Formats: sequence, C-alpha cells, structure tokens
Amino acid sequence: MTTQRNHTFDFLCGIAILRMLLNHVTSLCGLSRLDWWQSVYFWSYFLLCFFFFKSGYFNKSLRGDTGSFLLGKAGALLVPYVTWGLIGAGNFWLMATIARTRYHHYIEPVSLDHLWTTSGVAGNVSLWFLVSFFVMYVAMRVVSRVVWLQWLTLLMPLASWWLFTVGNPLWLSLNNIFMCVFLFQLGHWWHQLSARLSRGRLFALSLVLTAMFCVLNVVCHGEYTISQNLWEGNPLVVSLLLSLVLCGLSGLLLAVRLPRIPVVNYVGQHSMVYFVAHYPLLVFYRYVHITFGHSLQGRWDDFILLLVIVFAICTWLVPYVERVPWLSGRFPDDYLDRLAERWQRFRSALRGG
Repeated sequence: MTTQRNHTFDFLCGIAILRMLLNHVTSLCGLSRLDWWQSVYFWSYFLLCFFFFKSGYFNKSLRGDTGSFLLGKAGALLVPYVTWGLIGAGNFWLMATIARTRYHHYIEPVSLDHLWTTSGVAGNVSLWFLVSFFVMYVAMRVVSRVVWLQWLTLLMPLASWWLFTVGNPLWLSLNNIFMCVFLFQLGHWWHQLSARLSRGRLFALSLVLTAMFCVLNVVCHGEYTISQNLWEGNPLVVSLLLSLVLCGLSGLLLAVRLPRIPVVNYVGQHSMVYFVAHYPLLVFYRYVHITFGHSLQGRWDDFILLLVIVFAICTWLVPYVERVPWLSGRFPDDYLDRLAERWQRFRSALRGG
C-alpha cells in the first residue's frame, strides 16, 4: 500500500525554491535594492528554513547502524556536492578564461579559499546547503539519543547568534549549524504535537500562530538568513518569529488539506535538481554577457529572460538528473551491497590473474 505524498510541504518547498531563484536572478540583475523586492523579502526571508524544518517533521532515519547511516547521508548529500561542485567549477573556470581573453585579466578574484571558508564552489555557491544538511544530520543523530540534548536545542539560536556577533568564524558555512539543529528539532516537536490534535484544533492553533507572526513581524521585525547565518534584530524575537511562521503556516495548510498545486508542487517535489542545477546556468548567462561587453545591471529584459530560461532548463533536467545517483543522490537501497560485491569480484579476479 502506498501513502499519499504530503502536498503541504511540497508546496512550501516549491515556493521556497521559486523564491530562491527569484532572489538570485534579482541580485544578478542588480534589482535587489528595489522596494518591491524588499517587501517580498520582508515576508519571505524564512522560506529556506522550511527545508530543515521539514526534515525534522518527517525524519525517520536517525536510528540504525552508524556506518550505514553515514554512508547513506554521504551518498544523498556529499556525492552530489562533489559532482555539482566539479560541474560548477568547470563551468566557472571555462567562462572566466574565455572572458579573460577579452579583458586580459580575470574580472573578479579567483582563488580556492572559498572551498573551506564557505563550502560553496566558484560557479555553484548554493552547494553550502548540502554540507549544512549533512552535518545537521550527524549532529541530530547524537542529539536524538540524549533527552537533555533535545531540550538544549532550544538554546541553539543563541549559539548561532553569538557566532554571528563574533564574525561567523566557522569554516564550511557551518555557523548556521546550530539553527539547522534547532529547526530540525522544532519540526520534530511540531509533528508530535499536530498528530495529537484534531483537524479543527490544529487549524485554530495554526491560525493563531500565523496571526501572531504577522503582527509581530510588523511591530518588531527581525530577519534570519540561514545561508550566511546573518541576524537582523533581537535574536529571541527572530527565533520566535521563525517558530511561529514555520509551525503556523505548515499547520494551516495541513489542516485545510491542501490539494496538489501544479508547477509549485512539482518544483517542491524535485527541489534537489533546481537547487543544484540553477546556479551554473546563472554563471554561464552572466559570463556570456560579460564576454560580449553587456551589463545585466538594471536590465528587466534579462531579468525576465533569465527566470524563464533557468526554470525551463531545470525542469527539463529533472528526469535526467534523477536517473543518475551521482547527480541526484538517489542511490538504490542495495547500491552499497552491489558495490561491495563488485569490489570482491574485482579482487578475486586480480588474485586469479
């Protein structure tokens, strides 16, 4: 018997991915300071946090053998990180070298320190997400086994905020890891609570939480950017705002039994492909324009064209990327067993030879 896929979280993750694409294209075209985008950001800064909240809400993979756990998470997250890192870096260096033939120098600093300082890759900076997810899962495997550590996660936002105040010193963009753990545990607790409530009570509670977020976001607004662990405003208020909107909005949509929304739910269901594939496309588009001496700054035609091109190509790539485990992280359950069997056959063949 197959279970129906949860449309609520696919929808929310789809909205988060579309907003991420909009954010990156807006920045690339120099439009991020415009009032309309600042208003969008004011009410949507929390969306990327939904992925970590969702992982805690549905997680069932923290138990079992440690080796299998680590290999499974490494296959799902670190293998695509390496693969798409190489794709992004290859694309970046190729395009930067082509542009260098026109300007006789690299148009921006090129170095390797970003690999260990941000975990992003030149040409695909969004890959920090996969590293943070992997480390979060490892941390949560420890936390989930000790009750007092689970309650300690309530203080994790303060640890994250403290790292921000001292200049985010951790490498690999892991200054956000405390918030990742907090969001994961928050999702787990919200699942436990919402499962005990009737549909009507869940709707009423979620409506109150969402309304509280809307009021507080106007009265004492604060923001958190998880990609860079950036805090704006009082850390306790920001943590409260995140908790209210993540629980409230997801609870509302769960209570009303949100149907599948075409396009948005598709993007959310295949969010991994959009996440890893979109940035190399942006880099390619940008460098083509640079090579021909064209600027993207303030160009609405390029803004619209970029959105259409990136979304269309990523959507076209979905079935192809998801067939290849090294690109998607979707390894079959028996993949490691088959790999070990092939290795043994190879060793036996060497001995026989």
